[in-house]
Amino acid sequence: MISVSHKAKQFLVLVVKLLIVGAAFYFIYKQLMQNDQLDWEKFITLIQSKQTFGSIALILLLTFLNRFLEILKWQNLVSVIRPVSVGEASKQVLGALTAAIFTPNGIGEYAGKALFFEKSQTKKIVFLNLICNGIQMVLTVLFGLFGLLYFNASFQVITTQTVLILFGSLLVLLVVLFLAKRITIKGYSIEKLIHKINEIPKSIHRKNIVLAIGRYLFFSHQYYILFLVFDVDLPYTLLMATITSVYFLASSLPTFQFLDFAVKGSVALYFFGLLGVNEWIVVFISTLMWFLNVVLPVIIGSYFVLNFKSQWKS
Repeated sequence: MISVSHKAKQFLVLVVKLLIVGAAFYFIYKQLMQNDQLDWEKFITLIQSKQTFGSIALILLLTFLNRFLEILKWQNLVSVIRPVSVGEASKQVLGALTAAIFTPNGIGEYAGKALFFEKSQTKKIVFLNLICNGIQMVLTVLFGLFGLLYFNASFQVITTQTVLILFGSLLVLLVVLFLAKRITIKGYSIEKLIHKINEIPKSIHRKNIVLAIGRYLFFSHQYYILFLVFDVDLPYTLLMATITSVYFLASSLPTFQFLDFAVKGSVALYFFGLLGVNEWIVVFISTLMWFLNVVLPVIIGSYFVLNFKSQWKS
């Protein structure tokens, strides 16, 4: 009976692995092949006309660095539980990314990483992943707000009164959170969260912030370089302000990883349209960014999912 049960469990795990990988590839295929905004003949022609060895090498390098810094961030944070190698951290990050591609806002990533550790450590892993993603979101908001203000100064997307209302609302929210930090809901409070964050050594927090800044700069400048490759001639500050604004606003919207390029592409079309950039170029670059930074890591992560062995113990 035990032997049969064990075999049934192995079969179930295999089915789940195949479902995750199959669903990931299905969603990728659906978005790439059934998207009416993409003219693949025009896309291939543009790529062939613009490609140079130097530009391709630089873009691929930035793709690698973007994901590699995320792996180093996770390796750094998870060291408070146990040391992991870069290879092990890579399995956890890329495997979790594959599992999260069809979940809202990448929620599946939390469960995906937790499966690489014992069940008793699940809460700690979820908490560390929250910090890992949280610092990236904080930087996205900070750079995005400054970029949006710079962009708005030239194009008046929103009125000055609206800007003041937004900042006023943000200030009120911060004050409310500070005053309510001791209020407990189901055993959790902001004060308790801050205390848990402070339990992590400051050296780990500093390294996490530095790696997060590096990742943001690599990602945003990959976007910038692609516009240069497609002959978009705009001042550096204006182009970067637009990129940070698009990334901030698109990241604020609830979405799925496999729809990421569609959401960012829609926001990008509006902002870059104001700059007079050809809409096809915006769509192509948004698609390329998604392919390089989501699809390629998911393909690699699929290998780790298929070879995954859970560390959970009852």
